[in-house]
Amino acid sequence: FGGGRATIKMTEGEDALEGGIEIEAQPPGKQPKVISLLSGGEKAMTALALLLAIYAVKPSPFCVLDEMDAPLDESNTVRFVQIIERFVEKSQFLVITHNKRTMSAADLLYGVTAPEPGCSRMMSVKLTKEEETPLFAQAGS
Repeated sequence: FGGGRATIKMTEGEDALEGGIEIEAQPPGKQPKVISLLSGGEKAMTALALLLAIYAVKPSPFCVLDEMDAPLDESNTVRFVQIIERFVEKSQFLVITHNKRTMSAADLLYGVTAPEPGCSRMMSVKLTKEEETPLFAQAGS
């Protein structure tokens, strides 16, 4: 994500299962801070970095990210899309988003609309390479 570093420490508890963790992150060009003091975008990028570090060691067949990109500015949204693209060979990603930049990188979109109260409809759109560069497509597809 353009640099930075983070540490994870176990907090004290009577035993390891009762303790928690404390995450301290240092975004590029900034001083280290506990995660609660970071901006929304910095928290999202730190959480995504932790999640994907775990995936790098032990990939899962799929990953669900619910509006993970909502607090990100445009440049970090681009970074978000690029880093997800690096993991699609090992995991399938389901990303819930309202961000048009993130949507434009997907290979398949599902939308849910509510034309009237108590009624919802689902639609899908499959994007082709001519339209956009796929975010979630497998390499070579």
